[in-house]
Parts: sequence; structure tokens; C-alpha cells
Amino acid sequence: MYVNTKDILEKASKEYYAVPAFNINNMEFFHAILEGALEKRAPLIIETSEGAIKYAGNGDIFKGARYFVELVRLFADSVDIPIALHLDHGKHFEYIIAAIKAGYSSVMIDASEKPFEENLKETKEIVKIAHAAGVSVEAELGQLAGVEDNVVAAESVLVDPEQAKIFVEETGVDFLAPAIGTSHGAFKFKGEAKLDFERLKKVKELTKIPLVLHGASSVLPEYVKMAEEYGADLGGAKGVPEDQLKKCVELGINKVNTDTDLRIAFIAGLRKFLKENPKEFDPRHYLGAGKKLVKEVVMNRLEFLGAAGKA
Repeated sequence: MYVNTKDILEKASKEYYAVPAFNINNMEFFHAILEGALEKRAPLIIETSEGAIKYAGNGDIFKGARYFVELVRLFADSVDIPIALHLDHGKHFEYIIAAIKAGYSSVMIDASEKPFEENLKETKEIVKIAHAAGVSVEAELGQLAGVEDNVVAAESVLVDPEQAKIFVEETGVDFLAPAIGTSHGAFKFKGEAKLDFERLKKVKELTKIPLVLHGASSVLPEYVKMAEEYGADLGGAKGVPEDQLKKCVELGINKVNTDTDLRIAFIAGLRKFLKENPKEFDPRHYLGAGKKLVKEVVMNRLEFLGAAGKA
């Protein structure tokens, strides 16, 4: 079932669980994620970045957006779990419009690096356009540090809960990503992870809508270790501990973005297979090794965030 992302997240918000949103760039990641969700009987949110859209369309963003919609809908229409397709970190108007026209379930307008009033104005404009097409909208307040695809920020700026209330009321946004101390990429923290749980609790109380956690990969040590054993250089990689993610869910997070964990698992499986099978050159075999570990990560994530069995 191909559905609106809002439908998935409103149910999660009412029942206090979170649905991981998995980023894809190619067919193998999508297959692994879908297989994991089907086994766990979980609702599924697939995400693509602007970079993924450009990559899939070989430079043509409208073709790229249509590629992902056709891929996801083809499988969604043949299974009995709800599946949504979301544009992650929509920084540019043309990408957001391409996703809406192609038939994405939801889009993110990310003007979080701009002053509050400008962020509010741009988000309100996108909400008007998207809602007219039956597409739900995510926005972000505050800013995450780190690097992921085209998203770059030198430092974190945490969300102001009172501003979040005003922002939601005036824009009509469907779900909100409040910055509470996470960061993008595989190198999230120099020391211990420190998330502002009180700030998150306040945002949920004031906005009463589904909330999103960006920069939420856990950077699982077993996959980092495997990748490094076979040549990867991931020294210092550190993510958000699973116990802290569970705490975020208890306080109102309903969508947990996941990208880095999938990438690390995939490269670990790929590197291991190529090292152990030097004569192998069939891409279905070596990409399949990475796909297998991605599926493991997906199933674990669906389970501990509470999405398993919620389809």
C-alpha cells in the first residue's frame, strides 16, 4: 500500500512508537529495506536525498524523482504493509517541486539555516503547494552539525520550543524535526552523546504533532569493526546509542532518520565478500553480500523503535 507519510506518523504519535525512515540511493538498498519491513510486519518510510534524485536521474532531477516513485510504488502496490516515499532535506525549490510532481508521499523543506521568519515563510509556501497535491510536509527548526550529502553545518543550534509552537501553528506543517543535539554523518560526538531530552519533551507538549529525529544513526560497532577489518577507515565513528533513541521515542519522536548505519553495514559486507572471493565479478553476488547486512540493520531498527508489528 502506497500511503501518505502523515498517515503512518500520526498513528505512531498516538501509540508512542517510532518508524525509522531509511535513505536509499539504489535498488539493492530498497530491496533490503523492503524485505526487512515485510518480515517485521512494519510500516515503512523510504527517503531519498536531493543527491540521490540527481544520481538516479543521471543528472535529470525530474527523471530521478520519477524513478524512485515508480520503484517504490511498483512494490508498495503488491504488498500489504503501508509504504511512503519522502524527500529528505529539500534545500532547493526545484527538487521539492520535482518530488511533488512525481508523486512522493511527503517532502521536507529544510530552511533551518535561515532566520526564523524566513524559514517560516518558505515553509508556509511549500505547505500550501504540497497540501494542494495531497503531499504532507516536514520542516526543521534549529540546525544539526555535520555533513551528509548536500547538508553541511559547522555547529548545532538547538530548537526553541516556543518558536516551534508558533512555527507549527503558522505554517501548518505536518511533522517537525527539532534540533536537540544530534549531528549528521558517522562522526556525531567527540565524547559521550548528549541529547537535550527536556527540550524535546517541551516541543512535543507545545506542538502536539509527530516529531522527527535527524542524525539518528547509531553507528553500530560490529559493522564498523567488520568494515575496518577489510580496509575501511572509520576511526572515531560514533553514533546515537540505542537507549537514547528509545528515550527520544518515549518523549515524542515518531520518525527516526537512518542512513549512515545502512551505508556502513553495506560497505562492511561488500568489502568482506570481495576480500574473501577475489575471483568473483558478478555484481549480484557482491552487492548481495552488502544487502544482507543492510537488512539486518533494518530489522533491528524496526524492532527496538517499536515499529515491528504495527503494519
